[in-house]
Amino acid sequence: MRDIPVQAIEETVRELCIEANRHLPGDICQAVREARGRETLPLAQGIMQDLCDNIQAAEEMRLPVCQDTGMAVVFVRLGQEVHITGGLLTDAVNRGVARGYTEGLLRCSVVGDPLRRVNTGDNTPAVLHVTLTEGDQLEIMVAPKGFGSENMSRIFMLTPAAGRDGVMNCIVEAARLAGSNPCPPMVLGVGIGGDFELCTLLAKQALCRPLSQANPDPYYAEMEKEALERVNRLDIGPQGFGGVTTALGVSIETAPTHIAGLPVAVNVGCHVTRHCSRTL
Repeated sequence: MRDIPVQAIEETVRELCIEANRHLPGDICQAVREARGRETLPLAQGIMQDLCDNIQAAEEMRLPVCQDTGMAVVFVRLGQEVHITGGLLTDAVNRGVARGYTEGLLRCSVVGDPLRRVNTGDNTPAVLHVTLTEGDQLEIMVAPKGFGSENMSRIFMLTPAAGRDGVMNCIVEAARLAGSNPCPPMVLGVGIGGDFELCTLLAKQALCRPLSQANPDPYYAEMEKEALERVNRLDIGPQGFGGVTTALGVSIETAPTHIAGLPVAVNVGCHVTRHCSRTL
């Protein structure tokens, strides 16, 4: 058994909130640069260059790469041999988020009630997902999620008869309906299987997978490739002004499901699809 104090968790979450908002993952940066080179329309080329310049400016000036610094989604992989000391995991995560957003001068966008809409003032509470794993380590990932893209996400409760073609059509339709709203080029995380809530969690997890890492199952890796090609033929393009880059990537995660169902969730991310992790 290994002890990890809540203070270490709090401080790590604080640092990850700031880092994730200032620095895009390397695979996203590379995908944006490569997309700039593929565009042939002058307007699309100019927009992609602006996105590259914005990413660089955020790095150099230590500023958020997007003004919407998101709702803090926190994934914790907790080894069963870890003993958290000094308090509760949830409290430590929320204190870390509060400090990260206030001390890092990040925009606080969370309201305490969905209808009465009073801002909590420190971007808490976080959306926290905890998975128990083997070992004595604790891995924390912070994925700030802006709502220009989150609002464009979709869930489809298909029947098994829809099959592969039905799933592919859902992915393309979600991107088509999103249009220019999520500040394309988008990143699409797709969850297939499970039930109503699990497929949406799978989609969120897929959104955090490196773009360079295809699904390990060749069947789904081919679906990812085909879906990306089809989405990019929609001609929505950078910021919705047309072009060959509507999406930077499509990632699929799957789970077993019921014999009567085929749930599909598409979690839409903008080109600022942020996530940052650390292991204690």
